[in-house]
Amino acid sequence: MLSLRHWAAVVLAAAAAAVSYPIPVSAQVASPLDLSAAVVVAPQVQGPEAAAVDMLVDEVRKRTGIAWSRLAPSQVSGPIGDAPVRIVITHAAGATKPEGYSLRTESQGRQTTLVIAGNDSRGVLYGIGHVLRTLSMTPGHIVLDHPLNLSTSPAQPVRGHQIGYRFKNNTYDAWTLAQFEQHIRDLAVFGTNAIQLIAPASDDEPTSPLFPAPALETTLGIARLLDKYGLDCDLYYPEMRDNYADPATVDQELAAFEDLVRRFPHIHALYVPGGDPGHTPPALLFPLLEREARILRRYHPGAQLWVSAQGFDQAHYEDFYRLLDQRPDWLTGVFFGPQSRDSLPVQRARVPRAYPIQFYPDIGHTLHAQFPVPQWDPAFALLEGREPINPRPEAQTLIFRHFAGLTAGFVTYSEGVNDDVNKALWTRLGWDPATRPEDILRDYARYFLDAGAGDRLAALIQGLERAWAGPIKDNGGIDATLQGFQALAGLPALTDNWRFESLLYRAYYDAYARARATAEGSREAQAMALLAQAPARGSMDAMAAASATLAQPDAAETGHLRDKLFDLAERLYAHVGLQLSVSRYGASGIERGANLDRVDTSLNDRVWLTRRFEDIAHLPDEATRRKQLAEIVAWAQPTPDTLYDDLGDPQREPHLVRGQDYAQDPELYDSAIDGIADKIPDDGWRLSWITYAETLYERPIHLRYGHLDPARHYTLRVTYAGEDYALPMRLVANGHIEVHPPLARPRNPSTLEFDIPQAATRGGTLDLEWTRPPGMGGSGRGHQVAETWLIPRP
Repeated sequence: MLSLRHWAAVVLAAAAAAVSYPIPVSAQVASPLDLSAAVVVAPQVQGPEAAAVDMLVDEVRKRTGIAWSRLAPSQVSGPIGDAPVRIVITHAAGATKPEGYSLRTESQGRQTTLVIAGNDSRGVLYGIGHVLRTLSMTPGHIVLDHPLNLSTSPAQPVRGHQIGYRFKNNTYDAWTLAQFEQHIRDLAVFGTNAIQLIAPASDDEPTSPLFPAPALETTLGIARLLDKYGLDCDLYYPEMRDNYADPATVDQELAAFEDLVRRFPHIHALYVPGGDPGHTPPALLFPLLEREARILRRYHPGAQLWVSAQGFDQAHYEDFYRLLDQRPDWLTGVFFGPQSRDSLPVQRARVPRAYPIQFYPDIGHTLHAQFPVPQWDPAFALLEGREPINPRPEAQTLIFRHFAGLTAGFVTYSEGVNDDVNKALWTRLGWDPATRPEDILRDYARYFLDAGAGDRLAALIQGLERAWAGPIKDNGGIDATLQGFQALAGLPALTDNWRFESLLYRAYYDAYARARATAEGSREAQAMALLAQAPARGSMDAMAAASATLAQPDAAETGHLRDKLFDLAERLYAHVGLQLSVSRYGASGIERGANLDRVDTSLNDRVWLTRRFEDIAHLPDEATRRKQLAEIVAWAQPTPDTLYDDLGDPQREPHLVRGQDYAQDPELYDSAIDGIADKIPDDGWRLSWITYAETLYERPIHLRYGHLDPARHYTLRVTYAGEDYALPMRLVANGHIEVHPPLARPRNPSTLEFDIPQAATRGGTLDLEWTRPPGMGGSGRGHQVAETWLIPRP
């Protein structure tokens, strides 16, 4: 049998012989080109290239119902070989760039040939992927809108995504191997070359009630699928035992490690985090990894080993750099992920150049995360939460390009399919960083959603990202985006299409959140106006009227939006295993993507107010009741000229110094972060206690006041609230005047008052800075202030 390259030359020779001089492509090939009757010309190869050809034919058939015929070398000169369009799959002659491919569209008479020439086996796969995501496919029709004539290879050598088959993960724990194979195909079409699997023993439960099969069985099954398509199988292996200073613990770890890695058909690379999860200091971690490297390469010669400094404190970072300076030869490189107190630029400067750095970016979370949504409206944070459907094309492109020059590729941290669009974005940008996000979205929409509506769908996906910009009540684009999705919902290609359903769910949730926030804000404003009438109408009547106003139901249209969320959640669980509820679909927790369970969360202070009304109603005299109602009404202005900040609400923190622009600091290392506590207003907390400002590691929370009266004294009232793992904070004015020493929060929340020395305000300005203990590691969080009042004394 002819070799693939030589055989392809025979196939193309006839087309080349008919032309004695170059003809421009536009003159050679009709545009658009109908491929509905095309045949696939490919030799009967084995292994990954055979799987790639199968993928081409299968994925076209799924979308069009057309089963392309396939030619073996012996059939080239037969009747079927005279088809008007042939798709020839071959190897590029003399190509040297790994994973690259070229595409050529050539014409001879009435016959057109589309050549997919891979530089290697992966190049064949990615060339096929390029064709698939370029074709316009509808039932009964396959069209190539423009001739393909290009040659390309990837910019970054590693373009990977993590898959965790575990309870904590949303979606993947409900999948069968057939679903994982489809997902691997979908990622490969966009250029993914590595899948990182999480070891069955990690910071998680040993099993999930949704598992179709045991964790190890499925993990090894995914590894075999990666072999089938010729992709890298990587293993994320946190060191989870308690004490690696104990030789017996080390022996147990090494035995468990060997028992695991020997079962894999292949492991391309091992990734071991210093923390998140894990807690092993470098002085113990490096000797352990040296021994694990020997075991790993006994079964998988040439396997790489990567380590991160996640979770380390300042002292451990210095140990980490010191050990790297010794140039251990068993180590391949360093990867950079969440919970790293030294930024990626700092690590690149400190890590010896002999070791490349890979990126391990969190692309799935919106808050309490590596790349939080900047200045996110609290209504979104409360309802949609930490792990919603979150296409962020502009933000993800910014993040990728900001760090790309420092890294040798990436493996993204993902918890399921809520970030499916983001995976496509990262993969394509890893191939060509100059690719525009809107072009990637068009490919995504054309291939996964509807070819005919690709441009409209791409614009609507961008609309979802813009829905999260600015105050929710002012963003009319939210409703327009939903209407755009609704107009497309009847298209046949989008029926029972989980990707479209997930985007539609997000659009409905955004519109629902806006309707709720607007209505509840209006009801609370009316209630405050009624309370302000207490001197005239009496305290009891004012509270009764305010309670009635706060209890008004949502509009019927809001109820319709809510019903659609439940309908789509049911469909998404059935179609892809997306777990939008703990009780209904088995999600591991609300913060793990189950935001349907937050659908009825209050977005105003109704619960806190009604509880206060109950307490006030029991007071013995009218004057006291009116006084306390007046304090509620004047919450933000207890005295004239008070300067108030509801920190964490981007629209109500005028004195917060934000720091760098997001484009220069997407991880917000040197910027203020708006966050919310793990509480909801239905717990009886005020919204002003739930929202907070925080900063990471040593950066202070900074408030700046100007135009103060130098002759007046001021009192600072402050509410310390947020997560339960709060750290002691020190407050300093103007860089050197201590307002209070390191102070542990007495309870959560706590409202305290402090005198501001007049020396601090004598110049008419005041800078307040809260800092946490220096040198700590972990996430860098736990440093949070909820609200402040700078109150001038009489």
